[in-house]
Amino acid sequence: MDHTEQRKKLRVALAGSKCVSATSVFDPLSARVAEAVGFEIGMLSGSLASITTLAAPDLNVLTLTEYADQIRRIMRVSGLSLFIDADNGYGNALNVMRTVQEVEHAGVSALSIEDMVLPRSFGQAEGEQRLVSIEEAVGKLRAAVAGRSDPSLVIAARTSALVVEGVDGAVARAKAYSMAGVDAIYLATNVAGVNVYSRPDILEQFKAVNAAAKLPLMLNAGRSLLKREDLTACGVRIMAQGLQPVAASVKALRETYMHLFSGGAPADLKSKIASPQEMEQLVNADSYKQWLHEYMR
Repeated sequence: MDHTEQRKKLRVALAGSKCVSATSVFDPLSARVAEAVGFEIGMLSGSLASITTLAAPDLNVLTLTEYADQIRRIMRVSGLSLFIDADNGYGNALNVMRTVQEVEHAGVSALSIEDMVLPRSFGQAEGEQRLVSIEEAVGKLRAAVAGRSDPSLVIAARTSALVVEGVDGAVARAKAYSMAGVDAIYLATNVAGVNVYSRPDILEQFKAVNAAAKLPLMLNAGRSLLKREDLTACGVRIMAQGLQPVAASVKALRETYMHLFSGGAPADLKSKIASPQEMEQLVNADSYKQWLHEYMR
């Protein structure tokens, strides 16, 4: 399946004049729901994939194969432009090239490669965050750019420097990363419990990074009270919104299971669940009925 048009749509968003929202999706059904609501950009983070694929925390135990398989299942049925964060590319610069090739083939529209040292090393203190050198990060980003086949695929440099090194470090890295040929800078805003949105001058820091890189910014604003209009003025063009959809799904599942386990009648849940008609629409039932009629009579 050719996903070039979805990638071009995401590039239009990056080149636009306002900040748009990307929502978390984690399987084909959630992607269908997001698309039905009106979202055009979805995001499958490594942490979300780990939660929903393995029921495991974000400790880099998810493999590239597992990640790519889940992406492929989503993109087989979805028209969303899908943005993923590919962690550190699952290894060195050569691994980064392989990662880009795998997720491009799976159908993503954009991916980011981050500069955090991953996975956590032996003896590393809890909460301690380390970044790779600028030189190593640039090498990996250059490899990512070289690894793509479709030039419309967006490659972003993800940096945790705002948290770990402050705005000066983020500016220095943004300049270097832009020279590697990436299409955007993705700012990590919540690392090891440090939330940069609590800083009174955070919008000025975003503007400084944007000016240094001369590239559009992407960020996760799941813990932010800032409005999209505020972020637009800082050069932010895509704002991810956190893990609320999967957290909401967990709460709904728990409440439904508790109701049924306690002896409640299934019919009592009617007002809280999707209708049969909505479910049929989400699973494309009409097309399957047509195929049954055409090919299995």
